[in-house]
Amino acid sequence: MRRLLRGLAIVPAVAAVLAANRPIVVFAADRYHRFSIDRPAYKQAFGHWSVLPVPDGFAINAIHAALLSTGKVLIIAGSGNNRKNFEAGSFRTVLWDPAADTFSLIPTPTDMFCSGHTFLPDGKLLVAGGTKSYELLPADIKHAAGVMKLKNESPDHGARIVKQGTRLAGPDGRQYALRADVTVPPAMKMQHNGQTMVHAGEAEMWADAVTPGDAGVVTEPAQYRILGLKSDETRNLYGVADAITREKQEYGGDNTSYEFDPRTEQYVRTGDLTDHRWYPTLAPLPGGNVLAVSGLDRFGRMLPGRNEVYYARQHRWSAAPKLTRVFPTYPALFLTRDERLFFSGSNAGYGSATVGRTPGLWDLRTNGFRPVPGLRDATMTETSASVLLPPAQRQRVMIMGGGAVGDSPDSTARTAIADLSARNPVYRAGPDLPHPTRYLSTVVLPDDTVLTSGGSAGYRGGTYRGKKRSDLLTAQIYDPNRNEFRTAAAPSVGRDYHSEALLLPDGRVVTMGSDPIYDRTGRNPGVFEQRIEIYSPPYLFRGGRPAIHGGPVELTRGAVVSYGTADAARIRTVRLLRPSAVTHGTDVDQRSVALPFRLAPGGLMVQIPKARGLVPPGWYMLFVADDKNIPSAATWVHVA
Repeated sequence: MRRLLRGLAIVPAVAAVLAANRPIVVFAADRYHRFSIDRPAYKQAFGHWSVLPVPDGFAINAIHAALLSTGKVLIIAGSGNNRKNFEAGSFRTVLWDPAADTFSLIPTPTDMFCSGHTFLPDGKLLVAGGTKSYELLPADIKHAAGVMKLKNESPDHGARIVKQGTRLAGPDGRQYALRADVTVPPAMKMQHNGQTMVHAGEAEMWADAVTPGDAGVVTEPAQYRILGLKSDETRNLYGVADAITREKQEYGGDNTSYEFDPRTEQYVRTGDLTDHRWYPTLAPLPGGNVLAVSGLDRFGRMLPGRNEVYYARQHRWSAAPKLTRVFPTYPALFLTRDERLFFSGSNAGYGSATVGRTPGLWDLRTNGFRPVPGLRDATMTETSASVLLPPAQRQRVMIMGGGAVGDSPDSTARTAIADLSARNPVYRAGPDLPHPTRYLSTVVLPDDTVLTSGGSAGYRGGTYRGKKRSDLLTAQIYDPNRNEFRTAAAPSVGRDYHSEALLLPDGRVVTMGSDPIYDRTGRNPGVFEQRIEIYSPPYLFRGGRPAIHGGPVELTRGAVVSYGTADAARIRTVRLLRPSAVTHGTDVDQRSVALPFRLAPGGLMVQIPKARGLVPPGWYMLFVADDKNIPSAATWVHVA
């Protein structure tokens, strides 16, 4: 009993010592953790993370990222989800060269925040859309506002320019002012059953109530008289609005379009989009053109299924009325071997809770859509991740995690795989993630596995099941052959909304961005994460890497080409990996294509697949991997 009492007396003393020396204890624990994860055996099993030092002046809010065919990484912020930057016209792009570890600033002409992008056959990055106006919350709206449709019923006097500030009066005399200049096209004369019909020209612009508060609110459609016109003009030129309210005004989309040239490292203006688009997906087509899908228009309205095609050789956009189909914003669309587009169900944020969210195969020749059923937690595809599993020949797409529509607190750990080569494709259950996860990043690795990292259980890293912050400092590697996840080393930086990850030519993975809604306390606004972290997979710590040399840079589908290597006898796989262009968890570019090969004197004879839907034209990284699944560094090649 005396020994027990003496022991109990010691406990408070020990606790007091530990409390007084808590910084030392924490420091010691951190040092031990660092020692553990730096051990060679740990790295061989789980890989290793490190934070990339970014020089002063180059840290930005990474909203978009793309690996260029020069091996450099283009990081686009635009205004970076910062209204002050937008109003000041301060738009930023940074170019990082991993090989030289250098950074440079790229002049950025417009706000590419929340634009769409994809690679063109010549390696240029097509960037289209972005932000024309920032959202306004009801608390900040002092004057009622609405979209005013100006109509011109005269076909004889050309277009009419109505100036900013022009006032319009409603039936009850209340007045509204145009927010900007607007050009109203003339009416068009058309023949119908032998009679001449006139179709009014029209254009839209925001109109704000002159009187503040609720006095200018109108909830019913009405016609408005344009003040200052001559009496004979008022019959032909007028305004129409469905409603004028103090409700939230969503972000407005831009219609500008650029090609970023990796060689000159400049943005080059191309033809404008036919629709303004914010949160669009740009999907590469098998012939080298690009399809723009979904988005919010310049007034923050969901586009009603109007899509358009970019003709790469002419550098112009054209409406595609035969390809009318509704999707939520940033839909994940994957080009299939038979040249259809597969919508996995993944998307990012805006659109109907029901319309357009069904996964399926879209036939661009007929505009037909074939649903792919079987997805568990089918209402939780928003902010999910999707990836075309390696190798692409198997035509299997995996969806991971996601949450319910909007800022719902619900999320899922579900994964599912659709085999698109089947006669009747369906989603079948895959292994669950360790946690319910939104905003997960997925990166196809050259050893035929997929790294998944980051994300959060709650909306934008916010509260989840009692926790104030829900960022997940976890990473897993999915093995398609075993259909299982294995634990990877844990990152030190949390990533949720507005985060990206992509494969580098040396086999490492870079992660960046994150835009949490709250800080660590859960009470104050969050701060955008500007640290960049790099993951080195286990294969980089397992011995010498194979290497290839020589061989052609320009490749033709169906051709057989040779590459030199001293490691030919131990090579087991050859892969073409298309580089990533990723934003909001959406990356429709990355894919890994298996190349058949045979041994040849001094190297390998490699065959390029013929199918355009399997190997879209463009630049690729060529990797070989040996009998230990250790990949080489990449060689850049171009498929015409």
